[in-house]
Amino acid sequence: MKTILTIGRQYGSGGREIGQKLADHYGIKCYDRDLVAHVAKDSGFCKEIIQREDERPTSSFLYNLVMDTYSFGHGAAAAFTDMPLSQKVFLAQFETIKSLAEEGPCIFIGRCADEALSERNDVISVFIHASEEFRAGRVRNYPEYKDQEQSGKKITDFIARIDRQRQSYYNYYASGKWGRADTYDMSIDSSLLGIDGTVKLLTQLIDNFEQKNG
Repeated sequence: MKTILTIGRQYGSGGREIGQKLADHYGIKCYDRDLVAHVAKDSGFCKEIIQREDERPTSSFLYNLVMDTYSFGHGAAAAFTDMPLSQKVFLAQFETIKSLAEEGPCIFIGRCADEALSERNDVISVFIHASEEFRAGRVRNYPEYKDQEQSGKKITDFIARIDRQRQSYYNYYASGKWGRADTYDMSIDSSLLGIDGTVKLLTQLIDNFEQKNG
């Protein structure tokens, strides 16, 4: 495999499991929550801060102005100093994703990786979605939901909250729209194909992509 794959996903749709199975199939790395350790090493931020900001929405209006300055290199150091912590963490993660991609083929789960790697021509971006019933069945067994369940939290409300966080985060930092088909190279319903069926479809996509591009 010579390709980098980025996977956006609805909560509970199996994106993480699909990504790991593909990584095992091709013998490459899959970066999800373990990306935190790489960002901490590269940036000097402690893991707790990065985890707190991980795929969380921001309410700062300073970001657009700062990003314009940062991107074009005019007063970047000063802009970074004045930047809210959430933006500093995002940019650190952004740079780490680009750095890891330079090391070779790999898979990134979420974290606006498709945006970070948008200038590369060896990247396929996909979005995994699924029916509410399928996702609820999976999330019911997640440790993080079991903690919420004790307080009587409805599973559908819990899923919706996580999706809103991911949507807000992506729509704020990326040029596309979270979950919208025309933002990605392919959108797949994992409840229609199943986890293994989705993995099989993606291997075919990757193999065809690499044959076409030599």
